[in-house]
Amino acid sequence: MTNPVSDHYGKLLGQVYSWMVGDIHAATTRADAELDAIGLLSQAEGFAVDLGAGFGMHSLPLARRGYQVMAVDSYEPLLNELESRAGSLAIRTVNADLREFKAHVAQPATVILCMGDTLTHLPDTASVEALFTTVSDTLIPGGVFAVTFRDYVSSPSKGDGRFILVRSDENRILTCFLEYLEATVQVHDVLHERDGGQWRLRISSYPKLRLSPEWVVTTLSSLGLTVRREPGPSGMVRVIANKKT
Repeated sequence: MTNPVSDHYGKLLGQVYSWMVGDIHAATTRADAELDAIGLLSQAEGFAVDLGAGFGMHSLPLARRGYQVMAVDSYEPLLNELESRAGSLAIRTVNADLREFKAHVAQPATVILCMGDTLTHLPDTASVEALFTTVSDTLIPGGVFAVTFRDYVSSPSKGDGRFILVRSDENRILTCFLEYLEATVQVHDVLHERDGGQWRLRISSYPKLRLSPEWVVTTLSSLGLTVRREPGPSGMVRVIANKKT
């Protein structure tokens, strides 16, 4: 069975993801500040898992703080980028579905992250619940799970607000259009790329889950975690869950 998210990354988004983010140094600096906001120490130790790690926006600052990091992503070229930036940092990359991360874990985790709207890439809420259970089982007592995601439930975009300019330069223009369905939002990415003297058009789409922040908090709390919700970067919701000692 094909995976629409993996297909979309392979066909379009993965190939321009780092360009879409822009200045990588600035991005990792923002991620480092986010680790401070989560409450992680600047000098730490332990095992950390970064789910949906991509090119290492959070994995790199985690490793610089002293964590042994396992970076998990289903799109291997982005993990290759991460490896090229990691140098001697203690980061192990795993090319796998994030739902299967436990199969690659050899020790309990001090920190588990799932940042940047990665959570909404899962196929259904049952998969989210299963992931949360695995996360809770993997954390050490006192361990931290942090997730950021977009709230496509409380305030859905309407009319022209569903059209978003993601990034542009002299050679590329990436826009997206959001199509709201009952349980998902279909994200249609429209990429114009200059090829010689002509513009070339590529289009691809994939579904994202419409997850209620209240549902996420309630589901994590039901696992015995202590949970707080707060504003995240770029208009996202951030939920932080601590495993009781």
